[in-house]
Parts: sequence; C-alpha cells; structure tokens
Amino acid sequence: MRQYLMQICIVICLFISMFIFITIRMNSDDKNKIKIGVTYMTMNNTFYEVITNEIKKVVNEKNDILYIRDPALNVEKQIQQINDFIDLDIDYLIINPVDSTKIALTLKKVKKQGIKIIVVDAPISDDEIADCTIVSDNYDAGVQCAKNMMAHLDKANIVLLEHNSVISAIDRINGFLDTIKDNPRYKVIDRADCLGQTEIALPKMREIIAKNRNFQVVMSLNDPSALGALAALEESGMNNVFVYGVDGSPDMKKLISSSNNAQATASQSPISMGQEAINIVYKMKNQEKYEKQIIIPVIMIEKSNIDHYSLSGWQ
Repeated sequence: MRQYLMQICIVICLFISMFIFITIRMNSDDKNKIKIGVTYMTMNNTFYEVITNEIKKVVNEKNDILYIRDPALNVEKQIQQINDFIDLDIDYLIINPVDSTKIALTLKKVKKQGIKIIVVDAPISDDEIADCTIVSDNYDAGVQCAKNMMAHLDKANIVLLEHNSVISAIDRINGFLDTIKDNPRYKVIDRADCLGQTEIALPKMREIIAKNRNFQVVMSLNDPSALGALAALEESGMNNVFVYGVDGSPDMKKLISSSNNAQATASQSPISMGQEAINIVYKMKNQEKYEKQIIIPVIMIEKSNIDHYSLSGWQ
C-alpha cells in the first residue's frame, strides 16, 4: 500500500513539474513577443480591413501578439480602447484617429508610457506626438479630382460631402477647393458633413437634392460617401452628375465602369499602407532607421482607364 502511494506521489510530482516547466516556458516566450494594438476610426469600411490583413500576415509570421479594436466613429470609445491597450502593456500603437485633435492628449499619455505610435491614413493635429505617420497624398487627391472635373466640364455647380474632424478628409476637400478657387465658373453651392459614411451621406444628399437640383458635380471626401451620393441621385432620376470619390474601392470602381454618374476616384493603396505600417513596427523593434513621415501617392481611376484595374480588389 505504501509503495502504491509513493508511485502516485511520484506521478503527481512529475505532472506538477511538467506544468511548472511549460508555464515558465510560455511566460518566457510571451516576454519575447511584442504586443501591437490597432484601432481605426471604424471597421465599417473595407479599406481598414485590407490594412489589417497586411498587418496580420506579418504579425502571424513572427508569432507576435495583435489586438484590434473598432471604436465605431466614437472618439471617447477610441480613447478608452487606447487606455485598455496601455493596461495590456502594448509596445506599439497603430492608430487611425476618429478625431485628429481630440485624440492628441491621450496619445501624449501613450508616448509617456514608452509606447511607439504609428498613425495611419489620417494624421493627428500635433504630428510631433507620432513616431511615424503614414498617409496617402490626400491634398493631391483633391487636386486630381478638381483637374479631372475641369478637363471635362467648362463650368459647374458643385456639392461637397465632407468630414470636418479628420485632417485627411479636410486636406482632400482643400486640395479640390484650392484648385478651382481662381475660376469663377466653378461654384460650390452646398456642402454637408457625412462623417465619410454611406448611410449618412445618402440622406444628406437627399436633402440637398430637395433644395436645389441645379448642380453638376459632387465632390466626396471618400468612396463610401460617394456611394451614398450616387444612390440618392439614382433615386431622384438625376443621370448627368459627375460624382468623385477618394479610395479606389471595388464598389466605386464597379460603378465607374457601369454608372453614368460615377466619374472617378483618387485611388489610395490600403495594401501599401498596411505593409508600410507593420514594416515600421519591426524597424522600430530592431532599432533600424525609418522615415518619420511616409506619403503614398494616389492614382486617378476614371472611365478612360478603368479597364486597367481589377474591379474586385484594392490596389
């Protein structure tokens, strides 16, 4: 009986030793892994899904840890997510800000914790806070849309769909407006803030159409808002309006190839943006040199060159 009990004790001790060994090994492995927190203004846009997919590929290959959060256009929620990331002891924060100004104070707190900050798609108001900012050439996106319009129309009444709390969106509209400002034949007759969302742009556009149908162009800060405008125009039977977007999304490209109203989109590259973001993270980790600001060129996709692009994917 005593011998049997001793055998049981030995087996139990072996199990305990193995458990302790595995736990120590796992904890040791986790300490060697870097932790990356990602929060975008919204995941209700496939643009950010594409960025995330590029980040995931590399993080999974390197067996590191990735946390992804969606604040759904709520800046207070995004601030809470960032505070949660601090509690999770992340090493790197990749952020697309809901509000370029209101988020700055929280990011200063992040910086004090020694967490590196990579801003993507929309810069923050105080770009000194960010360790790296990766954006499309948003101002040029607006410039290219304006030049395309001027090449096709001698004059136009214009409606603007905006997002006034995000610097990238403001830059796009400013690029457009600066390009036409010295030419009185192009007039902005109405504008609305739609937060870059299709479901907000659609009713806003309906209201504008109800007030005044005498416009020939809609300049939208992004493709989702352009899609809202296009739906409202179709409902109203307006078939000769030039609608511009910014993104190069599959949905917008399909409409450019098939719809009278969808004129063009200044195409971003979320694939390149995601690749740049995660490459910067590992350059930081390895203490390699990196650019503090990376600006990715935009490409105009319109009816004349739409056949050169895939309608089903992003660039």
